[in-house]
Amino acid sequence: MRPPDAPLPIRTDHSNAFANNTMRVRLPAIIDETIALNADYPASIKRRLTALRDEMASGAEIRRLDIASAPDQAEWSRAMEEQRAIVDGVLTWHNAEWFFAETYAYRCLVEAARWHETGRDPFLPKKLEELRGDALWRLVERASGPLEDAETDLRRAVAFDLWANRIDLSYAASLERGADVSPEDWLVDDRDALISALCASAGGSAALSGRVHIIVDNAGSELAMDLVLADALLRHVVERVDLRLKWHPTFVSDATPGDVWLMLAELKRRSPELANRLYRAWNAERLRFLPHPYWNSSRFLWDLPADIHDSFADARLVIVKGDANYRRVVGDALWSPHRPFADVLRYLNAPVLCLRTLKSDPVVGLPTAETAAQLDRDDPQWRVNGKRGLAQFKAQTSKSQEVAVAG
Repeated sequence: MRPPDAPLPIRTDHSNAFANNTMRVRLPAIIDETIALNADYPASIKRRLTALRDEMASGAEIRRLDIASAPDQAEWSRAMEEQRAIVDGVLTWHNAEWFFAETYAYRCLVEAARWHETGRDPFLPKKLEELRGDALWRLVERASGPLEDAETDLRRAVAFDLWANRIDLSYAASLERGADVSPEDWLVDDRDALISALCASAGGSAALSGRVHIIVDNAGSELAMDLVLADALLRHVVERVDLRLKWHPTFVSDATPGDVWLMLAELKRRSPELANRLYRAWNAERLRFLPHPYWNSSRFLWDLPADIHDSFADARLVIVKGDANYRRVVGDALWSPHRPFADVLRYLNAPVLCLRTLKSDPVVGLPTAETAAQLDRDDPQWRVNGKRGLAQFKAQTSKSQEVAVAG
């Protein structure tokens, strides 16, 4: 359930400039690009996408889509009714809660593109451009070898996986920075605590047990680094890794099972040793690719469906990737920036690692109260420009803490 002291979610009205700009400008531009990249779409699909673009840009009423045959119909009906109860008057693209509006916008986009009927990913041309470029494979080469001890491999893999989150095809400000970083770009680096919790001894040896869940964000470079991290985890500390994937294409570059298989096929050609280890792990059911409509929904992490919640109960670690998933974790709200990360996540009784470069306003767990104020002075866009990153770790919540939150 929602933490009792959680702030209200960000809205798409003028109370938050970044959210408002996303709905007025960024998302309509993404729809225009989607139409351009799919020039062979029939006129009927182009008309539907253009109408959706115009409604978002103008702040029109959010309409209920005819999705009765889809398995997420009840979920979106529920979410729509909740939003209508929140707003004073007509629910529009410019007055809704931002997390709902953005996730529903992409649901509307794939509906307009008739993805359920064709299976055609409207963002695939953009994904393939990155997959076939040289930059991604230079990154894989740097991140995947040589193999060393558990601590070294895990520390390196976590860093590459974090900073690959900059390679977000929906957000140019972050994408242009690439994966190379300076020490000052790390706002929080909890790798020492993470590795201490994962490894069985201070010497770095580890017993293979338990399961790690990786809540995946972007395809392409970031997905490649997720697989490098999964490989390191499987070699050193766990018996199984589950990649939690989007059920349908969303946020332009978010990963679905189809993206994973495209990546593995290209890895087979360009990095065969890594690919072969990953294929063997999948064949042995030590590596799983698990899509779920929940990861496309507007629900926050404290509102997990029972099947996912139960699977997290014995997790060795839950890794939450990227900015949108971070917003899901903290309720897409403006907490005090130095509110302790573990305190905000005490509702989840599992060890959690969040890896995220900042591309939106919500942030918790900064070292001191002065940290955010100093960043505001040095770089007014630090929350949204994708430059800085967080590797935030929370150990398992005790049962007493979980009961207190539930109460």
